[in-house]
Amino acid sequence: MNKNTLRLGAAFSVLLGLSLLSSAFYTVGEDQQALVVRLGAPLGAVSEPGLKTKIPMLDTVIYYDRRLQTLTPRSEQVILGDQKRIEVETYTHFRIVNPLRFYQSVRTFDQAGTQLSQLVSSSLRRELGQVVLPSLLSKERPKIVERIQKEVIEKAKPLGIEVTEVRFHRADLPLETSQAIYDRMKSEREREAKELRAQGFEWAQQIQASADRERAIILSEAQRQSNITRGEADAQANQIFAAAFGKDPKFYKLYRSLQTYRTSLADSAPTLVLSPDAEFLRDFKTGPVEAPNAKR
Repeated sequence: MNKNTLRLGAAFSVLLGLSLLSSAFYTVGEDQQALVVRLGAPLGAVSEPGLKTKIPMLDTVIYYDRRLQTLTPRSEQVILGDQKRIEVETYTHFRIVNPLRFYQSVRTFDQAGTQLSQLVSSSLRRELGQVVLPSLLSKERPKIVERIQKEVIEKAKPLGIEVTEVRFHRADLPLETSQAIYDRMKSEREREAKELRAQGFEWAQQIQASADRERAIILSEAQRQSNITRGEADAQANQIFAAAFGKDPKFYKLYRSLQTYRTSLADSAPTLVLSPDAEFLRDFKTGPVEAPNAKR
């Protein structure tokens, strides 16, 4: 019984020794930095990667990521220098460069994010409260962001944090303000459209009136020229008729009778009722009267 007890005690001692021996070592990775704390008091930071030693049961190792971190706080409304409100979203790149100071000031990464968000927010409000909205839409915007970044960098140094970049992810008007501006712009564009339509209708009326006036002038000139040409043609025809009448009056009379028949009978109904002895039908009944000295 005593031997078993001794064996169990020896095994327990060996396990305890191995446990204490294993807890005396810790490893720091390439992307890590460690802070050794002894009974609640920080001793120092370890940034070199590799296998390190500590006192078991007394020392505690706290690891911090040495890689670049990104902070993206929620959007917030900021009042500009011209009393306009905008919704601003920012992002901040930072890294922990002094684990000891970081532990003494904020201890945890979550607390550091909260503290850094407050620093960015206060610098953002202070700087944007001095500028007007058109400045954010001009070439002055990079200078404004640079001033905010510079202020945050200086305020973050006591926390053991190195801020590398502060930028605007989004800077827009609030939804209700954007909707009001959109409605105002829409009504303004509709008013301009109505003015342009009215102006276009007026121009169309002027063009139509000018075209109608030119058309009337062209038609009047054409009608005048047509009347002149027709008068000249009628004069020439009368001269020809007069010359023909002088050469052969009976033939001229027959020709005029045939023209009368053509004009009168062309548009008549299929049936035309006339007296048999009518003068109008004399040439149909007797034909042309031959001259006494006509040659056969």
